[in-house]
Amino acid sequence: MRHTIRKWFWAWEFDKEEKWLTECAAKGLALVSVGFCRYDFEECTPGAYQVRLEFLDNLPSHPESQQYLRFLEETGAEHIGSFMRWVYLRRPTEYGPFDLFSDNASRVRHLGRIIALIWPLGILNAGIGAHNLGLGVMWGSSANIICGCLNLSVTVLLGIGLWKLGKKRNRLKREGQIFE
Repeated sequence: MRHTIRKWFWAWEFDKEEKWLTECAAKGLALVSVGFCRYDFEECTPGAYQVRLEFLDNLPSHPESQQYLRFLEETGAEHIGSFMRWVYLRRPTEYGPFDLFSDNASRVRHLGRIIALIWPLGILNAGIGAHNLGLGVMWGSSANIICGCLNLSVTVLLGIGLWKLGKKRNRLKREGQIFE
């Protein structure tokens, strides 16, 4: 039987999303497809899969991404679906631990790709928000003021996400320096 759950995760919460998806598998719901805030599951043996997410350098349809996904499939991983550059992978738990990153440097690069996505969105929202607020004040338009406030609110949320990702990346960098 197929189950659809709609749930929102911010890009910087990918580890929470992975954990939730793996917990679903532990309860007997295997991820079979994804979409925007949509997760489709089918019943499975509880604990049968581990789920991982990765934000790729390129779209999943790009030849480099296709080659990488084929490599992961050789390790027993299954590409369940994609949303933009995010790929959702699952692997049977019988194959042992499922980790996409072999060291802290690769984890740092992954976080850098996510930061590189969020940073321009934050700047864009800040600019649009300031512009809308300016127009709203100049023209006395409450619609522009509301839009500007919404854009600036999104800017703050993206800033919080950047701060969290930066903090995590810096911790991984420090840990990597300890082991070198």
